Amino acid sequence: MDKLTQYAPLIARIIIGGFFLLAGIGKLGDVAGTAGYMQMVGLPGFLVWPAIIFEIVLGLCMIVGFKTRIVALAGAAFCVVTAVLFHNNFADQTQMIMFLKNFSIAGGFLMFFAHGAGAVALDKA
Repeated sequence: MDKLTQYAPLIARIIIGGFFLLAGIGKLGDVAGTAGYMQMVGLPGFLVWPAIIFEIVLGLCMIVGFKTRIVALAGAAFCVVTAVLFHNNFADQTQMIMFLKNFSIAGGFLMFFAHGAGAVALDKA
């Protein structure tokens, strides 16, 4: 059980970080489409680039456990903001699930903010 306790934060960081890393890289495959989607909700399309960079950097930082607490806090805020902006059509069950998924990930990020990266990380706090 001690080994699981030791490696669980690493596994969780890989899962959450990998999700954001893949999302950011995936957006590179259709920057124009993602910018168009952002414009549909009233945001300027040029914000696609900061979003892509944020997701990639967030993912990498979480995976290696670098600046985990501050990155996790930023990730939680990002999840809440994107849920509210992009997944607010509760009449659509898929959008409701996406909204709840974002809030669930925000909860995971808040656990990292509160408890740190764990033993196997670049962070030592």
